[in-house]
Amino acid sequence: MYGYLEGKKRFRRFVGKRGSTVEGLERLREELGYFSGKKVFVTGHTGFKGSWLVAILKELGSEVFGFSLPPPTNPSLYMLANVSEGIHEKIGDIRDFALLNKSIKDFQPEVIIHLAAQPLVMEGYRDPIGTYSTNVMGTVNILEAVRRLDRELTFLNVTTDKVYKNREWFWGYRENEELNGFDPYSNSKSCSELVTQSFNSSYFKDSVVRISTARAGNVIGGGDFSANRIIPDCVRSALRKKPIIVRNPDSVRPYQHVLEPLFAYLLILSKQVKNPSLCGNYNVGPNEGDCLRTSQLVQLFCHFWGENLSWEAQNIKDSPHEANLLRLDISKIKSELGWKPVWDAPTAVEKTVEWSKMWRNSRSTEMEDFVIHQIREYLRDANE
Repeated sequence: MYGYLEGKKRFRRFVGKRGSTVEGLERLREELGYFSGKKVFVTGHTGFKGSWLVAILKELGSEVFGFSLPPPTNPSLYMLANVSEGIHEKIGDIRDFALLNKSIKDFQPEVIIHLAAQPLVMEGYRDPIGTYSTNVMGTVNILEAVRRLDRELTFLNVTTDKVYKNREWFWGYRENEELNGFDPYSNSKSCSELVTQSFNSSYFKDSVVRISTARAGNVIGGGDFSANRIIPDCVRSALRKKPIIVRNPDSVRPYQHVLEPLFAYLLILSKQVKNPSLCGNYNVGPNEGDCLRTSQLVQLFCHFWGENLSWEAQNIKDSPHEANLLRLDISKIKSELGWKPVWDAPTAVEKTVEWSKMWRNSRSTEMEDFVIHQIREYLRDANE
């Protein structure tokens, strides 16, 4: 582990080898400046990713409308980061077409980011009807609302790396691979991709609506309190001063900090407005060297947390099927949009531990400022 920590270099996005820091900073400002004053409609804004996204959009000066069910956990990043402050919002179900359609029609958005979903593999096994109705018909509902809106806008449907038919091979899946997720959650997201393609071909191909999908890898970061996710499990164990129980230590996933895909989403949305040929499907994940075994991720967490935290593997018999090996090829988004990851795996875990310890040790009123602090840290590192 220590060789991995010492040997990895932090990757740079937006600048890379193409220009100086000053040039990169100006380019970054131009790309993100698109969202200043824009009316942005976000579904799923009370969730983990949605809360971080709204914090970014508020920092960029967007006018935000959030549409979502109540926060899925208590505590929640939505409450800790005071997400509802300064935005419009409607607490509602994405399956309620009438309410969703009215909210979009009244707000008249210029940008729509569709995050609302049932996002957990295990919950998909427990409740397949709810999972399919949310993830498939929710997508149908929002695209139908866009069709009825009949105005120029840029739209992104956020899905998952699990949309691909998993063949347990060692190289990363590309955007042209077969879509056929195994379990109800993964398969429902494959269906969401197909629904988006159908609506785009049927209604928006020659219109002023720009549509893409983003297939993100596993995200980690401060403020995720979900059940049956490895980093929240690590935090809960650390707070209880108990060893972390790891269900599938040898599984490989494209882990990345939550800020990585969120800024990639914004880049896709702004780029396709200027160049409609960039509309399409994009993988968003880490560089190949940061696709880790779960045991490596947990070992990094223990290292940065300290306090003699340890972990142990636990083999659970008759557990539902989960993919063992999953990587993403991110060549397309790198070459077509110029996007690159900023924080490598050790940095992503380190920032997650920093957030979690801040939450443990501070007043909840301080967490809103710390969310903004980490967003600004990320942007600073993107321009080094």
